[in-house]
Amino acid sequence: MTETMHRILIVEDEEIIRAALRKLLQHNGYEVAVAESVEAATGDFDLSSFDLIISDLRLPGDAGTSLIGHAPGVPVLIMTSYASLRSAVDSMKKGAVEYIAKPFDHDEMLAAVEEILARRPESPESPVGEDSAASDNASEGDPAQIMFGQSDPMQQVFTLIRKVAPTETTVLIQGESGTGKELAARALHLLSPRASKPLISVNCAAIPESLIESELFGHEKGAFTGAVSGRTGLIEAADGGSLFLDEIGELPPEAQARLLRVLQEGEIRKVGSTQSRKVNVRMIAATHRNLKAMTRTGEFREDLYYRLNVMQVRIPPLRERRGDILGLASRFLARQAERMGKPALSLSPEAMKALERHRWPGNVRELENAIERASILADGDLITPAQLDLEMDTGDDYTIPSSLVAGDHEQTPTPSREADAGSDLSLEDYFQHFVLENQDRMSETELAQKLGISRKSLWERRQRLGIPRKKS
Repeated sequence: MTETMHRILIVEDEEIIRAALRKLLQHNGYEVAVAESVEAATGDFDLSSFDLIISDLRLPGDAGTSLIGHAPGVPVLIMTSYASLRSAVDSMKKGAVEYIAKPFDHDEMLAAVEEILARRPESPESPVGEDSAASDNASEGDPAQIMFGQSDPMQQVFTLIRKVAPTETTVLIQGESGTGKELAARALHLLSPRASKPLISVNCAAIPESLIESELFGHEKGAFTGAVSGRTGLIEAADGGSLFLDEIGELPPEAQARLLRVLQEGEIRKVGSTQSRKVNVRMIAATHRNLKAMTRTGEFREDLYYRLNVMQVRIPPLRERRGDILGLASRFLARQAERMGKPALSLSPEAMKALERHRWPGNVRELENAIERASILADGDLITPAQLDLEMDTGDDYTIPSSLVAGDHEQTPTPSREADAGSDLSLEDYFQHFVLENQDRMSETELAQKLGISRKSLWERRQRLGIPRKKS
């Protein structure tokens, strides 16, 4: 619960999203008001009284970005789908402090809200000097404030980040899924001289291969079917700031060649254009794959690899930093106890031992999911090993949506009676069966929606289970 209750306005025309977001924020200690459109927001509320406005990009009537002009001095967080990601780039140029892509995880939204509110000056009227702003950014961006790690491996990571961040060096972050690579990228940006400029984060695996070049580099009007107007790319949107390319090993060859030009020449050329323009971008890339091995098989350009791998930051998996497991568990448990209104929630000594023994293939994300699940299942205030259920845990936060089990979609396979009895079909089996059955006739977005997960989670599970994505 925040010491001073921040006021947040949600402007969203879809009732389900509006209600869910309102409940999430209220549950985490924020005072929340809602509106269905820009017109309703400006008519019903004094926008200057809010600490943050969260708005959908596409609304009935005026677009969500028009709130930027209606509420000068109030940060505006724009929600958008990947289908309209390029519009989100334009919204940042209009003054939006950040955008978040749908579908988003609850933790992703809460982290964005906390970060925006943390960097907002206490008094909008009192100007903040550059030195003061730089000091604030340095404090907020210190890796020890963003990531938890008291073990020697993590302390070494923090030291390296502090040394590398103030430079212009390109950084390659390596680590398994769930280790916190995006948090490391955020720390690198906030500790750099570019902290006041945008940090644009792109998950290369979550954007369809046919759109990746257009998303990154922009396109001219008529460059391809459907390009009814020119668009600014994400690299250009990051001009002056930092560009974080997550899962860069998934970039197709054409995009790799274009990215190499950005690194070598500091310039981009939009799809369909013959003109290049200079950009000043600090590149941060991340991957869980072995890029060096991929260069030997021809999957990844060797010259691009060496351009990216100027400085490498390796985030250790949780099994290599076992001294942090209980500390992380304690932080996650405190957060969950606050959300559930159960301040006395605690781990039994046996549960602590079980946490320390587990190998955590899903790393920090798996640990957080295990604590959340156990907190819900706990009968009282004490969590036992049975509620952690780590022996059967697969490191996956995926559960079969009730709508799928009920079979209310004609094209959705329903688990067998034996599977319902828990005999043969695990969640991983169900996921694999569903994807293989439906990927020929459903897009990645449709698959993710049917499964009740984000596109990024869908991609991560594909990687873990070895199910290749159907090429566009």
